[in-house]
Amino acid sequence: MSKICFHCGQPAEKERITFDEKVFCCNGCRSVYEILNLNNLGNFYELNKNSGIRPDENALEFDYLDTPEIFENITDFSEGETTLVTFKIPVIHCSSCIWLLESLHTLNTDIRYSQVNFTRKTVQISFNHHNLKLSQLAKFLTDLGYKPVISMETADRKEEHWDKSLLIKLAIAGFAFGNGMFFSYPEYAAELLGSNDFWFEKYKNLFRFILFLLSTPVVFYSASDYFKSAIYGLRNKVINIDVPIVLGILVLYGRSIYEVLTDYGPGYFDTLCGLLFFMLLGKFFQKRTYSALSYDRDYKSFYPIAVTKVDFNGKQDNILLSELKIGDRIMVRNHEIIPVDAILISGEGNIDNSFITGESATVTKKPGDKIFAGGKQIGSVLEVEAIKNVDQSYLTQLWNKEAFKKHETGLDTLTNTISKYFTIAILGITLLAGLYWVRIDEEKMWQVVSAILIVACPCALALSAPFTFGHIMRIMGRNKFYVKDTLTIEKLSKVGTLVFDKTGTITQSKKSSITYLGAEIPFFDLQNLKSLLKNSNHPLSKSLYGYMDVEDGYFPAHDFQDVPSKGYSATVRGQQYKIGSGSYNGQTSQNLETAVYISRNDELLGRYIFKNEYRSNLQRLFRKLKGYHVHVLSGDNASEEIQLRNIIPNAEMMSFNQDPEGKLNFIRNLQEQGQKVAMLGDGLNDAGALKQSNVGIAVADDTNSFTPASDVIMNGEKMADLDKYLDLTKDAMTIVKFTFGISLTYNVVGLTIAVLGHMSPLVAAILMPISSISVVAFTSAATWIRSLKYFGRPV
Repeated sequence: MSKICFHCGQPAEKERITFDEKVFCCNGCRSVYEILNLNNLGNFYELNKNSGIRPDENALEFDYLDTPEIFENITDFSEGETTLVTFKIPVIHCSSCIWLLESLHTLNTDIRYSQVNFTRKTVQISFNHHNLKLSQLAKFLTDLGYKPVISMETADRKEEHWDKSLLIKLAIAGFAFGNGMFFSYPEYAAELLGSNDFWFEKYKNLFRFILFLLSTPVVFYSASDYFKSAIYGLRNKVINIDVPIVLGILVLYGRSIYEVLTDYGPGYFDTLCGLLFFMLLGKFFQKRTYSALSYDRDYKSFYPIAVTKVDFNGKQDNILLSELKIGDRIMVRNHEIIPVDAILISGEGNIDNSFITGESATVTKKPGDKIFAGGKQIGSVLEVEAIKNVDQSYLTQLWNKEAFKKHETGLDTLTNTISKYFTIAILGITLLAGLYWVRIDEEKMWQVVSAILIVACPCALALSAPFTFGHIMRIMGRNKFYVKDTLTIEKLSKVGTLVFDKTGTITQSKKSSITYLGAEIPFFDLQNLKSLLKNSNHPLSKSLYGYMDVEDGYFPAHDFQDVPSKGYSATVRGQQYKIGSGSYNGQTSQNLETAVYISRNDELLGRYIFKNEYRSNLQRLFRKLKGYHVHVLSGDNASEEIQLRNIIPNAEMMSFNQDPEGKLNFIRNLQEQGQKVAMLGDGLNDAGALKQSNVGIAVADDTNSFTPASDVIMNGEKMADLDKYLDLTKDAMTIVKFTFGISLTYNVVGLTIAVLGHMSPLVAAILMPISSISVVAFTSAATWIRSLKYFGRPV
């Protein structure tokens, strides 16, 4: 009977438990096995025969997590019966870990969903805290073998410090390489001079033993990550790129020991130390670059939209979200996302937390209640006070939740497929080359085999797309075009159809010529209307708010009701007002005008007629977009169709009087015809169309009009540069193809030289990281040069 635990793969020496004809090393492993099988998750073991994680039977108690103060500090969100918490799980190491942790809802019905961030080794879990305490959740994870590490640092979600273990491993390898070359010098000198020096012959065995001592910690400590990765891969029945690297290391190390013991030669200890030093140096460079890109994306590229700050005198000022501080008060209008944890100061809170929880139920809030970042106000304007600093990485995580993803495969799938078969091909080439060289020169065979195993590397291939797209994301972000993820750049490059919403997208949100028709509106009503207008974030409401020449009395709006594409109503100082379309106010709309009708207590006061002002340089933009199918959708009537035709002569279709469902169906019909569609809208009445499209671009001016349905947030003032962003995504795809070529050329040339026996393992080790560095250098230079073409010098 096997002595290896079926679950964790560790030796069952101290305790051996037999269950279901399988051996387990402890009750914890057996319990996990039972839980998985009872919940039909037995294919966990097909993904990963040995998870490599042993449950800690002596897990610490987590009861302190249920203390109100600790609970509030640890959790991301807690409203109604739903709580979100992010745990640090250091033992996450492979695809099976991710699969199991993202299947927690099938193990426990009180867990709604779980999402793993593999890079940061964290899992965010949504659960019902009425039925499952936070301490019970932590114990549940511990019993599964994934014990969370909980500290105030993890609760504060601070940026992680750099892992110093890689630096230590690099330093040890560098020390051994430098000293190894020193002790190898007499051997090389004697070989070059062809003389048998007396002192060298006397001390050569000592030198070789010192080289052995220097190389051993390098092989078993500095290279330990390669060994671990290879072992985990083999346990998962995957031959990853670290398998041939480990084979090359062991071949050189074993051959060196053999040569020294038999006095056949000095071995390759110095070469081995140099090999690992340069490999670790390349790995260090890659990690630092990835870390820099990740940090830049999470904290600088997203959510640079302005929010409306309110001082204690009621004065409003638009500031960047990144400038928002604890204690600042901001205004949150109807359908706006609350960007930071806050306390409600005034207004009737009706918060939709679907962005956070995935559930559409709303929660009523009163002044003094806490509101969590990510909630959306449905109703009248709120004034809230920030009680935490803006955590943009948390908002980014919400934006990238599964519910808002559009599942499409891209270059990452192609890269993974190539990498999978790449390693198998390399092992085959190594075997054939070894069989060939063993007949010709056995000594050289060891060098050839080692050189092939070391020099071949798909790392540059794997880095091509993420590094290129990462740089493009950063460049676009600096130019006010904020992309959700790297796949969005790839999807943008394939778009052939552009659909534009009119109001607030190709028209200016706050610039329009306004004329009033109707009876004179009393000053009392004008003040009330201005207070009501600020509750809406619709472009026409904003324009009308700025047009009314009265001071805002900041009067509260009660019983606020919003009807999409129609209008909204509320009671201000005892009077009920309706603002919206003619039909919403019981009137017949004039077909050739864009107008907002106003009524008080169901009695029409008049209407404001708008002549929209279109964004500058639109004619130039649409001339540049001749290669695209262009469509225009609008909830307004066709009063400005002639003007739109002059601005957009290449528009194939213009559809007016479109409600949100009509816009969504229009996008769907285009997709059914095989078209790749990008939708541009302000995110108000077109959120469904944005989500349905292949790429949804939310156009924002100076308000927090972010919608989670979008893939891109674009600053409205950059609308005229849309063609530049689209062209840059096509350039990004070209750059990726070039880097693919560089990587493939490197591998073909490197393998050819190695197979022919003209490359030493040390040279192979130097070339391996250089291939990755060359890709990074090329993508950095190429993306920078292309960005200069479109945007000039970096901002």
